[in-house]
Amino acid sequence: MATRTVLVTGPESARIAAATALHHARRGSDTLLLAADDPHRTADDLLGVRLGPEPVELEPHLAAARLDEQAAFRTALDGYRDRLAPALDLIGAQPLDPDELAPLPGTRALALLRALPRAKAEVLVVAAPPPAELIATLALPAQLERYLARLLPEQRQAARALRPLLANLAGVPMPTDRLFEARAAASAALAEAAAAITAPGTTVRLVLDAARPAPRALARIRAGLALHGLPLDAVVAHGALPAAALGSADPWLAATAARQDEQLAAVAEQLGEVPVLVARQPDGGPEALAERLYAAGAPRPPAPADPRVEDRLAAENRLLWHLPLPGADRGDLELLRRGDELVLGVGGYRRVLALPSALRRCTVSGAGLADGVLSVRFTPDPALWPRG
Repeated sequence: MATRTVLVTGPESARIAAATALHHARRGSDTLLLAADDPHRTADDLLGVRLGPEPVELEPHLAAARLDEQAAFRTALDGYRDRLAPALDLIGAQPLDPDELAPLPGTRALALLRALPRAKAEVLVVAAPPPAELIATLALPAQLERYLARLLPEQRQAARALRPLLANLAGVPMPTDRLFEARAAASAALAEAAAAITAPGTTVRLVLDAARPAPRALARIRAGLALHGLPLDAVVAHGALPAAALGSADPWLAATAARQDEQLAAVAEQLGEVPVLVARQPDGGPEALAERLYAAGAPRPPAPADPRVEDRLAAENRLLWHLPLPGADRGDLELLRRGDELVLGVGGYRRVLALPSALRRCTVSGAGLADGVLSVRFTPDPALWPRG
């Protein structure tokens, strides 16, 4: 059975993730809560246990663990130490001793990518890094695989018989088979992580501060998720004032509560079909919070919104490539054709998309953004388009 993965990101992600994991476990699903971004051990305090890299059983169907960046970093280096030794010898570098290794910036992203496909649970709930970091992390496998394909294309392994000759001509040793073995191992690990990220049951759940919902920032985050094909299944507004505050005798409190409810209603309208779950104060422990958030049941993964090509050749002599980008603003868009690829930027997020085969024989003739969909117009290139 495929794992249902919920990546909870935003303020109070550990608290919302704990409540989400408890909800699924209490409904009979074997659930793992993974604290991947919890530097102050909020999850430990909520659950009453000190979490480590090995899952700890909290109650039937519920276990919890903490992402171990140090162990993941050492394991990754150990796996490539022997394969990369010849390449290090080429430049006269000495390998680092395991005792001197410390996690580097970016280690958490690699540790999370390594953990996602290895989770042994029906439901995996992750207290994930902040939205921008999470999007960058989930986009990493595709980016790294693209770099590997450019730097060490698999076709070069076919030149194995020529390496001694090339070494004599160049006067320096050529990369050995171990370098290509390392490339193959890296590609396999990236493919494994990518499969977990793109699985139908993997979604992002965004937490925002109910007192400051920041609709423009929310729109940009949503567009960044959509750019990389990461479905948003719900938004949690945490820390909202109690419903009773609307009828308070204190005019300031009543007005603040009314203004907050208006802001949350505007957020719900902005998100359309994406549900907004409101966690009102006091939220209590994970059990009380789970009951309030998921009284109507947990959100389900939304239907996939994949790019599609529309054929308008007969009527308009053009093809349209429709790319779902809910939340995107026209002023934040960047578009660049580069060979058989389209470089697309939305705000601070960027992705390189391989063009479908039919569009590679076309030129870009324009683009338009409407109703959360970017439509890029392509016109057939007479020099490349088949005649008939």
